[in-house]
Amino acid sequence: MFQNLLMAVKANISTIRSIIKTNEKIREIAFGDVSLYSEETKTILDDMFQYIPEVTDWRVYDHCAVVTRLYAIYETFVEDLIRDWLILLPGLSLKYSDLNESIRKTHQSGVGRLLQEILKEDNNRYKNLSVQQVMLGLLNGESGEDKYQLLPEAFLFHEQNLRKNSLERLLANAGISESWSWILTHRDIKYFVEEIRANENTPEQELNTLISYRNDAAHGTNIDDFLAANALLELCDFVENLCQALCELVTWRVLEKKESESIGQAQVIGKITEWLKKPKAAILTADREYPLSVGNSVFLVGKSYCQEATIKSIQHNGESISEIKTTPGMEIGLKFDVDARKDLRLYKLTT
Repeated sequence: MFQNLLMAVKANISTIRSIIKTNEKIREIAFGDVSLYSEETKTILDDMFQYIPEVTDWRVYDHCAVVTRLYAIYETFVEDLIRDWLILLPGLSLKYSDLNESIRKTHQSGVGRLLQEILKEDNNRYKNLSVQQVMLGLLNGESGEDKYQLLPEAFLFHEQNLRKNSLERLLANAGISESWSWILTHRDIKYFVEEIRANENTPEQELNTLISYRNDAAHGTNIDDFLAANALLELCDFVENLCQALCELVTWRVLEKKESESIGQAQVIGKITEWLKKPKAAILTADREYPLSVGNSVFLVGKSYCQEATIKSIQHNGESISEIKTTPGMEIGLKFDVDARKDLRLYKLTT
């Protein structure tokens, strides 16, 4: 649902990891024992490294580049995620009046602020927006005469770095509530805190660390406190895990609305009552009649868990089949293209 945004994050962070590892390996060669190499290799290395910086300065520049880029990836992802959510929302809450009050208030005040911004002589940021475009979505919403739109720019004003409180507020104002509790219990964030940080740091502290390093890198001239390669790689893992958690949260909010009676575009088909780790297969106990086929896209949902998955194989009564119509209480074996776990519910979009 928002996989394109998440895949961009993963690709960008993969590039950062490659650069960190490459630079570290080059440093090992450049400042290592040259006696280990042949004379021909020494000549090549001397030519390569004649302009090499001092090792500490090099590490400082790596540190500054990584923390600055990581924060930009994180902030851009959050804004793009909210933007895509707001584009979908009018199709999930059909009446403007059905939106919760915080969304409507944020929209109304945001429209007012946008009008002020686009009328400024030095307006560059919003030069692509017209007064009519900014006002139309709100006018349609309040009048109910036409389908309303939520202009994302009206929701994305934030003058502070996206620390915990600012992140929560930005998401809540767009109708995505309880974001931090989701993050705290997300499997990837829990693994990072428990296994990588040995419970010595919280997700909030980890995010604050990234932002503090980024601010120092952007505004400071003398950087005395910098991270080594392994610590930078761990920071990459944290940002990727945080974006994964947020992507799943917003996916769940969309699915939740699609399941509502007023929309009726998603149904729970059943629940995974057993997860077999070695074959990576699930036993699904069905709740209703519903046709399932190999290749179907489904959603697996649980506590701080919401992933889109593709059915790779189906088994029933020991036989591999390509499709089946479930009935209440039926047990079938399913394999997906992602790992799952016990107690996840299987959702299917109906349209």
